[in-house]
Amino acid sequence: MRNPELVGVQKTASPVLKAKALDNRLPDPILGDKYAEQAMRHLDPDYDKRRFGTSQMGLAAVVRAKAHDDWARSYLADHPDAVVLHLGCGLDARVYRIDPPATVDWYDLDYPAITELRRQFLPPREHYTLIGSSVTDLTWLDRIPRGRPVLMIAEGLVPYLTETDVRRLLTSIIDAFPAGRIQFDTVPVWAWRTSKWDPTLRKYGAQFRCGFDDPAALAEWHPRLEFVDEAPMNDSPVLTAKAPAEVRRMFRLLNLLPGMKRSTRIVRFWF
Repeated sequence: MRNPELVGVQKTASPVLKAKALDNRLPDPILGDKYAEQAMRHLDPDYDKRRFGTSQMGLAAVVRAKAHDDWARSYLADHPDAVVLHLGCGLDARVYRIDPPATVDWYDLDYPAITELRRQFLPPREHYTLIGSSVTDLTWLDRIPRGRPVLMIAEGLVPYLTETDVRRLLTSIIDAFPAGRIQFDTVPVWAWRTSKWDPTLRKYGAQFRCGFDDPAALAEWHPRLEFVDEAPMNDSPVLTAKAPAEVRRMFRLLNLLPGMKRSTRIVRFWF
């Protein structure tokens, strides 16, 4: 079967998946995601023949995923009746890594071309639904059961939306559910404004569309929304413990530069 064509930001799904697949080939992986490796092998049978896995970009994607996984497991342990909205899911196998109980209804949402690839590469499971839609077309919310706690996960999504779209998304979810957690990652304003010159983003035809120097301030968007905390990223203990020496040195140097230590923020809120 011919794979659907990915355009723009959709193309970033492949390198992120590749990082997670290569992580699984390490003797002591961070994620240990066998499904990422299987899916990447279908997408590119020779993906592991080229150097990538120890790069800054690759390791950052894996560390970011680990932080989101840990938060999600914690929330679902306390809320086994939750609805999970995994938005901009890409080719990530989070639902298989976390393996939530049957009492959780999990929804993965991304563009139709991405969800078609997921159907080809990843197995079906009960209490799991794929939705092929733009995140910003909020009619998809009509398909989600209400009256239960919700966990919204948006890994590598928010910077590609406009601030207006982010605000509509968050406030619509808060208004739709009685309680929940929201977790996502952001970039600062300087990273957003300079993203048009970022060589990695340009390679995939993508560009950031918003940034926040103080993402905790987003709690002001809705009276029920409260900031909880943020997870370490560029100075993550996992990164320090697992990264090859040359990558650790790179991150130590980057963290000395103003604005770089927290250039990616993984944040969570509750309502």
